[in-house]
Amino acid sequence: MALPVLEPDISEEEMDLIAEKACEASNFLKAISHEGRLMILCHLVTGEKSVTELEQLLSARQAAVSQQLARLRLEGLVTPRREGKAIYYSLTDERPKRILELIYDLFCNEDGQGDRAKS
Repeated sequence: MALPVLEPDISEEEMDLIAEKACEASNFLKAISHEGRLMILCHLVTGEKSVTELEQLLSARQAAVSQQLARLRLEGLVTPRREGKAIYYSLTDERPKRILELIYDLFCNEDGQGDRAKS
């Protein structure tokens, strides 16, 4: 996929829209830029998990997991569901999964070099 080219004669309305989308993307990237939040998203890619399950998977305390889930919820990346006393989380949409696939390709493939090895 080719990136769009910003032409010098772009209208003010188009530039405002681009700035709005840049702000949205920046907030998304900030939300996933924390190691704990990134790991939570990695676990949620495989399906819904309870807070307790995430605590165990991450070897983290409930307070830390809940704090990171709150940020992901605020950014609209995860959706909570209550069942009795347990709260379950799932990805809100496909954006985190798509980004994680790219991150995996760039940083976690077999040779550990991602696309850098191809250069």
